[in-house]
Amino acid sequence: ATVDGLILPGGFAPDYMRRNTQMLAAVSACVAAGKPCGAICHGPWMFCSARDAAGKPVIAGKKCTAFVAIKDDVINAGAEWVDAAVVVDGPLISSRTPDDLVPFVQALITAIAP
Repeated sequence: ATVDGLILPGGFAPDYMRRNTQMLAAVSACVAAGKPCGAICHGPWMFCSARDAAGKPVIAGKKCTAFVAIKDDVINAGAEWVDAAVVVDGPLISSRTPDDLVPFVQALITAIAP
């Protein structure tokens, strides 16, 4: 199947999804292909667990935001955590909370349909 991008939900779903090798592979493939990969709230946990071809977290060396409770996880995975409504760094699009949905969705639309 061909996809234009991937959107990862928040809440605790990513805590379960990041234990699934197929979900991790989907994130890794999207990022490697340069396709937009959005994550909100706890969603960036997936960026911490998905690996690139070298075995590093796909978030390593990138800027990212997320729900403050996973800030340490984002930093420990090698990213620079930014407290902003939305952060776009390459194919990674991240947002903090549902309060930031409007700028998050705007960034996704821009990335998917430029």
